[in-house]
Amino acid sequence: MGVAHTPPMGWNSWDCYGTTVTEHEVLANARFLAEHLLPLGWDTVVVDIDWSDPTARAHGYNDAAPLCLDAGGRPVPAPGRFASSADGSGFTALAAQVHALGLRFGVHVLRGIPRRAVELDLPVEGTAWTARDAADTTSTCAWNPHNYGLDHTHPAAQAWLDGQVAQLARWGVDYVKVDDMLAPLHVDAVRAWSLAIERAGRPMVLSLSPGTGVSTHDHALLAEHGNLWRVCDDLWDRWEDVHASFARLARWAPLQAPGAWADADMLPLGRIGIRAERGEDRHSRLTPDEQRTLLTLWVMARSPLMMGGDLPTSDAATIALLANPAVGHVLRTSVDGREVLREPDGDGEVVVWTARAGGDEPSATRYAAVFWTGPAPRTCTVAVGALVGHELAARHDWAVRDLWDAALPVAPRSDPSAPTGALDLLVPAHGVRWVALDPRPRTGQEGRPAPT
Repeated sequence: MGVAHTPPMGWNSWDCYGTTVTEHEVLANARFLAEHLLPLGWDTVVVDIDWSDPTARAHGYNDAAPLCLDAGGRPVPAPGRFASSADGSGFTALAAQVHALGLRFGVHVLRGIPRRAVELDLPVEGTAWTARDAADTTSTCAWNPHNYGLDHTHPAAQAWLDGQVAQLARWGVDYVKVDDMLAPLHVDAVRAWSLAIERAGRPMVLSLSPGTGVSTHDHALLAEHGNLWRVCDDLWDRWEDVHASFARLARWAPLQAPGAWADADMLPLGRIGIRAERGEDRHSRLTPDEQRTLLTLWVMARSPLMMGGDLPTSDAATIALLANPAVGHVLRTSVDGREVLREPDGDGEVVVWTARAGGDEPSATRYAAVFWTGPAPRTCTVAVGALVGHELAARHDWAVRDLWDAALPVAPRSDPSAPTGALDLLVPAHGVRWVALDPRPRTGQEGRPAPT
């Protein structure tokens, strides 16, 4: 598809506004993103689910919702929430305002065709078929009542979907998140969406959701037809959700490649739950150290980063995390991110991830994240050779930088018995120490290169 050469970074309305986000709120977040985070790689704004429901509410979905549809049965924005759509132009004006800020514009779409279009038997534009020909009324979403699936054995289904995606292209959509695609995996729908985007003629990132139980055996299909695919259910501000992501990302990280990214879900950081599906209006319940763990793991695994909190009303500490230059830089430019060590130790695990700077230089900068999942801080000692390879470690001295806090000591040597060539890292509870290791030529006592 020629898009998403690096993992997308941006903002999504779901964690803070659920089904109810308004045009005013989208633009407020877009302006904040452009002013504070765009130079660091955060460049996409996504309107999540139910933007066509004028009766949308927090904490759930409405049965028999009076979705706003056009004459061809395609969802259009509810004008009471998106005032610029009242003239029938859909998201055209909102997308233009987002683009004017230097950002990309995205929307959420539910798999299938609106039930209301089928009940009204609306025409499939440009054909003699109707919505009833296109629909598979036996295929429904387990958690949202608005749509039927499409019957991909009938040409009306692809024709209707082609019309929907062509409309998104006319509006100026750059990123489309298609839900109810992977749990279970709807192979025909994945292929049909890929074909529809190709036919629309506008490059769009295709993001597939949600990801409960997605197997790496499906990687080839997903990488051929999608750009992002979720590998988990919705992730919220709970340590158990973050902890469960270690194993998933260890599976998927070795498969990451330009244009095809396993997605660990959006970041429940900052102010969330304002009118969301779960919980009350709150700031993320993850501790500051758990938030660093979340971001570091996502970056080292090269998962897309979609901020879920309301940016203008989130606390300064959260914005500082997102604005750390290492976040976007390592996400976009590193390669070979993977888990290299996981060892249980009492009431927690030491988990180590490594990556290296992109390019062919064998002695490029290495990145290492040392995680500790236990409930109290601990000092973790990790051999440099375990992080960069023992042969390379022997050829160089290594300058070590903490990527979250330059003031934190990296290798305190109060213990003279500590092993040579190791890092001693005090890691917080549920926390991480994230470092860059820069190679320096090793010299002998007379200033000559040391033997290898």
